[in-house]
Amino acid sequence: MSGDMGEGRQAPGSRAVESRPAWYAPVPGRWHDWVSVLHLPYTAWHLSYVLIGAGLVPVLSLDRLIATLLAFGLAVGVAAHGLDELRGRPLGTSIPGPLLAAVSSAALAGAVALGIAGISRVGFGLLGFIGVGAVLVVAYNLELWGGRLHNDATFALAWGAFPVLTAYYAQAGTLRLAALFGALFAYGLSSGQRILSTEARDLRRRTVSVTGEKARPDGSRSELSRERLLAPLERALVALSWSTCALGVALVVSRS
Repeated sequence: MSGDMGEGRQAPGSRAVESRPAWYAPVPGRWHDWVSVLHLPYTAWHLSYVLIGAGLVPVLSLDRLIATLLAFGLAVGVAAHGLDELRGRPLGTSIPGPLLAAVSSAALAGAVALGIAGISRVGFGLLGFIGVGAVLVVAYNLELWGGRLHNDATFALAWGAFPVLTAYYAQAGTLRLAALFGALFAYGLSSGQRILSTEARDLRRRTVSVTGEKARPDGSRSELSRERLLAPLERALVALSWSTCALGVALVVSRS
């Protein structure tokens, strides 16, 4: 569930404007395609919301945190991204469709199994989070129901707020005010990610060139180009990805 998911899909057989479909993707080919599908910086970014949610509880259970991270790693990093690539090939990989479907299904099943195993310790309320998460992974990335859930608000809720709430509940067995404000933070940050990444993808994948210039009050001018417009967007995404991870680690460390 990255900022890339659901935007900028390429028609089968089309050539991307840029040889790399994303700033974090290696040149396509063999195992490089699997690295691209995992969207590693964005996966780490969304897993950091798990750390943030768990780090907001007064007393942290390390084994519950590890199980939650594994579940979201499988559901988000593998299943959601695999289904997204299967749906529209936005990364232009050559991974066979049946293999993508099998790996994604197995990863989602593993995530659900981890959640079910935790019910005995957390409570039956966890079942609701498991069900919602599974539906979001499939419905959002395969654009079911006419793509009604495939929008910016659902992205921010599903890949931002939801991991915070789930991780908090997995730790505490309930939701308190801190979890709600943490979810609000993740929603806002994920919305910002979506805005930046949507424009960056458009420039990287579907824009051949940009013409024009900036005119300043002192009369100076600078030429606009595709590269100049793309660079600050992707630098911002890089900075936000690692800094959010750092925040998540800091909160967890403060509880240990």
